[in-house]
Amino acid sequence: MPWHIDDQNPACSGYAVVKDDDGEVEGCHRTREAAERQLAALNIAEQDREMRHTDTMTAHALRFTSDQIQISAKAAGRREITAIAVPWNTFATVSDGTEVSFLPGSLPVDGKAPRVFMYHDASKPVGIVAERVDTGTEMIASMKISRTTLGDEALVLAADGVMDVSVGVNPIKFEYDDEGRMIVSRGEWLELSLVPIPAFAGATITDVAASAATPDPDTQPTQEPTEETEVEATPAQAEVVEAAAIPTSPLPAQPKRKFDLPTPGEYLAAMHIGGVTFQNVAAAAREYMLNKQSALEAAAGDVLTTDTPGLLPVPVLGPVFDDLNYIRPVVAAVGTRAMPDGGNSKTFIRPTWTTHPSVAAQSPELSGVSATTPVIASNVVSKTTLAGQVTLSAQDIDFTSPAAMQIILQDLAGQYLLASDNVAADAITAGATASGATWSVTANDPSSLISAIYTSAYNILLATNFLPDHIFVAPGVWQALGAQLDADKRPVFPYAGAAGLMGVNAMGSANVTVANTFNPFGLNLVADRNFAAGTMVVARGSAIEFYEQIRGLMSVEVPSTLGRQFSYYGYVATFIADSTQVQSIIVI
Repeated sequence: MPWHIDDQNPACSGYAVVKDDDGEVEGCHRTREAAERQLAALNIAEQDREMRHTDTMTAHALRFTSDQIQISAKAAGRREITAIAVPWNTFATVSDGTEVSFLPGSLPVDGKAPRVFMYHDASKPVGIVAERVDTGTEMIASMKISRTTLGDEALVLAADGVMDVSVGVNPIKFEYDDEGRMIVSRGEWLELSLVPIPAFAGATITDVAASAATPDPDTQPTQEPTEETEVEATPAQAEVVEAAAIPTSPLPAQPKRKFDLPTPGEYLAAMHIGGVTFQNVAAAAREYMLNKQSALEAAAGDVLTTDTPGLLPVPVLGPVFDDLNYIRPVVAAVGTRAMPDGGNSKTFIRPTWTTHPSVAAQSPELSGVSATTPVIASNVVSKTTLAGQVTLSAQDIDFTSPAAMQIILQDLAGQYLLASDNVAADAITAGATASGATWSVTANDPSSLISAIYTSAYNILLATNFLPDHIFVAPGVWQALGAQLDADKRPVFPYAGAAGLMGVNAMGSANVTVANTFNPFGLNLVADRNFAAGTMVVARGSAIEFYEQIRGLMSVEVPSTLGRQFSYYGYVATFIADSTQVQSIIVI
């Protein structure tokens, strides 16, 4: 390389980019990273100048016969495409809808060379990535294109500006930001594809180097020039050879290329230098585009999207928005129990105490002791079948994107969860014992609320020696609990993080974002929309039993209608072991 980085150069206080030939300082930088970016830009520009020189030599080495172009062995051209593979720190939306960004250095510059495909199709290889350069702001790739029919097509499309590039990467180390976007810090670079529309706006082809193929010697005309001269790299010799290589004066040689448009490397180098240099390069680029503009382009009218509706894609952004939360507050609170005997019977027996044996003091001695006959009830528990069914056409399964089948079946399973929670909620309200207590919702006066809850707890304690641990409420009751204020208009159940309130009202805390973390008077609150309006039940959770056996998905083909029928089902059973431990409160 004709430049190097020197951190001891007296002309700079930091890192200097120095030309090898004469020691001229090209620029000074405070960090080595900035110096490396300038060095990369200068080297890219130098490679572009070498490519120009090679192309000029190749043009002069051509000799013309009747209608064929031949390249001598020394003038065999390169088949390379240079492109910006990935711009660092830039977000793009990939095929599955995820937004992805690559951090600097996340892709390797060594190791196994990525393959070059057409359209990310592994069955259409066209070459390999021969060189990878990390400039600090982007990854530049130089692709060597194979001499195949598909490779020739790739070169032509790239040279015509039809193609850009798109990387194929297997993320190894990555994380998601607060907006759910993937940020890749290390990835396995598998392939680089030529595509018409890249995911990254900056992933563009910067240069295409290719030459005409050497024709078969058997097809060459017999007319040959009297003497064939090899071309050296001096301009004077090039002119002599060009004249001698043309056998007949009427047949013009290929015109010498005029490089009015700055190359990407020159443009980047000039942009880094700035000032007058960049101004001149930008002006040259604008002048080139104006000179190349055709009369038709200059006179063409504006084209709007309303003029080309058939070319506008209509993307479907999946997955489908979730408008239901498939949670089971009641089932989660009381727990799920397995069906006895593997679920092989339609009913089962759940025993409970009707009469306990008794123990009492003997008085006087040798008198009869307490004797009560124990009675255990045989309670029959029946299973309930919950099921749902949907039929999809073969066309709906095959043609939809995102796939409708997976989305619909996930929703079908979610509906089963909601239905099973409703069964558990109904069992609680049906099996509860009336406590005789009433909460009259009154602004700034929680006295009736406190009395009702303690009355229910008293009934449970008196009958069973247990105390309640749960309170089950409908959404409206949950709202009223959270909004209840005391006489000084302070929340009775303040948010746990509210400054100055905890320790004043210490009867529990509320949280509007998570209903089931509400703990009035130490009870675990369960708010569930499956409860009827006004429902408020204080209970001991272990007295409520929920049994379940999920059988899952069942499907069958329907050839007569080209359809497929799906069912999702399971068995549930509920049992209130002791209704005195489940006390209902009237809310008015």
